Amino acid sequence: MKKWIIGLLAVLLVAGGITWFILPKDTRDLLANMPTDRNVLFWSVEQRDAAFRAMDALPVLAEARVIESGDTVFPLPAGETLDLGVDLDAYMKKQRTSGMVIVLDGMVVTEKYGLGFGPEGKWTSFSVAKSLTSTMVGAAVKDGAIKSLDDKVTDYIEGLKGSAYDDVTVRQLLTMTSGVKWNEDYTDPNSDVAKFNEHQAEDGLDATVSYMRTLPREAPAGEKWVYKTGETNLIGVLVSEATGKPLSEYLSEKVWAPFGMEQDATWLLGSTGHEISGCCIQASTRDFARFGLFMLGGAKIDGVSVLPDGWIAEATTKQAPIGVEGRGYGFQWWTNDEGSYAAQGIFGQGIFIDPARNLVIASNSNWPTATDYEGVGAEREAFYKAVQAAVDRKKGKAAEPAG
Repeated sequence: MKKWIIGLLAVLLVAGGITWFILPKDTRDLLANMPTDRNVLFWSVEQRDAAFRAMDALPVLAEARVIESGDTVFPLPAGETLDLGVDLDAYMKKQRTSGMVIVLDGMVVTEKYGLGFGPEGKWTSFSVAKSLTSTMVGAAVKDGAIKSLDDKVTDYIEGLKGSAYDDVTVRQLLTMTSGVKWNEDYTDPNSDVAKFNEHQAEDGLDATVSYMRTLPREAPAGEKWVYKTGETNLIGVLVSEATGKPLSEYLSEKVWAPFGMEQDATWLLGSTGHEISGCCIQASTRDFARFGLFMLGGAKIDGVSVLPDGWIAEATTKQAPIGVEGRGYGFQWWTNDEGSYAAQGIFGQGIFIDPARNLVIASNSNWPTATDYEGVGAEREAFYKAVQAAVDRKKGKAAEPAG
C-alpha cells in the first residue's frame, strides 16, 4: 500500500468517527471516493467528480500554497440573460460541466452550475494554469527580474546546465518549441506526462528540473512545436528563481489581490515545494472569469498594465503552428486566427476570451476522458462559436465566419 494511503488511514483512525460529520461535504465526498493512486489520469469519473472540487483539502493528496485575494472585489454585475440559441442544460450534461460563467461587456449574462457544484466552490484548473504561469513571465519581464525572452533558460535555472536545455531560450520555453523530446500521451502510464510528477528528485534539485534535464533533444531549438506540460513547470521554477518569490505569492501580488479576485485560491505543490505550474490552481469559476477580464482589459491595475507593452498581443497570437487550420499556440495560450484565444485544461477546463466581442467564457468540467478532440472537445469549440453568434445577434451584427 502506498505511503500516502497509509497516512490517510492514520489520520482517519486518530480523528475518530465524530470528525467525519464536521468535515466539509466536499471533503467527505473525496474521502468516500478516494483514488487508489496519485495519478489523476487514471482515476474513475466518480473519483474525479469528488476530487476536482477538493484537490487541496488533504495534504496526503497534495500540499498546496494559498494565492491570497485582497480586500476589494472586482464586481461582476448581472446583465440581461444572453439567448444562446442552444440547450444549455443538455450541453452541460454532456460536457459534465460543474460551472459556467459568461461575461459580456463586463456583465454576467449566463451563470449556471452542475455536478452539485456552486459559485462558492473551487475547481482545479489543470492546464488553464499554464496561461496564468506565462502571464507571470510577462510580469517578471516588466519588473526587470527577467531581462529578455531571448535569454537562455539556463541563465535562470542552474540545474538545467549541461542538458538539452543549454540551447533553449525563455521564448522557446514559452512557445513549447524547445526541440526537447517529450511524450504527452494521457492514456500511456509510461509517458513523460504520467511519470514526471512522481519523479524522485536528485539532491538539491527541483523534481521537475531533475526529470527534464535527462530528456534528449529531437529537433533544433525553435523548429518544432510539441505540447509539454513539464516545460510549463520549468517556467514556474524560472519565474520563482528570477523573482525570488514562490509563484503563488507572485501571482497574488501582481494579479489576484490587486485586481480583486473574490476568494483565496490555492496552487498544488510538487514534491520539492515548487508550484506545479503546468497545472493545479484551485479557484472559483467566477474568479477564473475575472482572470479573463483582467486579460481583456489589458492586464491593468489602477490603469497601469502589469505586463510589458505589446505583451498581450504577442502572447495571444500564433507564435507556433500546431497543425490545425486557423489555430496556433502563443505564450501558453491557444490562439485562433480570428483574434480570440483560450486557456485550456484536460477534462474540460477553460477560459475563452474574445476581445472583438468583449466576451469571456469560463467553464469547469469533468469530461469522461482527459482529452477528446473529436467529441466533447469539438462540442466545446462549437459552443464557443454559438455564443459568439449569440453576441452578434444581440448587438445586431452579422455573424463572423468561423475561425
